[in-house]
Amino acid sequence: MKGKLYVFSGPAGVGKGTILKNAITKLPGMKFSVSCTTRAPRPGIDREGETYYFISEDEFRRRIDAAEFLEYADVHGHLYGTLRQTVESALNEGSDIVLEIDVQGAKLVKEKMPEAVTIFVKPPSMEELIRRLKGRGSESAAEQALRIRNAEEELSHADEYDHVLVNDVLDRAVSDFINIVTEHREEKA
Repeated sequence: MKGKLYVFSGPAGVGKGTILKNAITKLPGMKFSVSCTTRAPRPGIDREGETYYFISEDEFRRRIDAAEFLEYADVHGHLYGTLRQTVESALNEGSDIVLEIDVQGAKLVKEKMPEAVTIFVKPPSMEELIRRLKGRGSESAAEQALRIRNAEEELSHADEYDHVLVNDVLDRAVSDFINIVTEHREEKA
């Protein structure tokens, strides 16, 4: 049986990666798709091949020309993309796979694969999101300001998703994600 594709989006700083890190270990048969990006790794946070594949803009553009991406987008001034082969291989072997991507990419994936389950993560408030972004200390003040501006736009797309969860308490957000996946797995069975 073919696996299910999950698309997980939300603004920077909302805790998408933390939710997924905690949830995936509790979901046998769930894989995480590692995206490619042209941005530099955040010291102490990002690891090549685990959080992202860090590639040059020239290499990214070569992969676009070779149609290697299921989706790609310019986000916060950097290119991000999901490798088509990674997703197709996981689904064909019967594994579920989750993509942590922005709203632009989610829209593209949903157009190409309408069966994908889309999940949007919201912060409890804009003030809390700003506090989290500033507290990370992994971006410059200018990068933080850009991410805050972009967050307002991204939040306006939440109602386009199949599911919306609020990351106010991490354990609850993890549980909400697991419950969504479990419901879709039961429908598939």
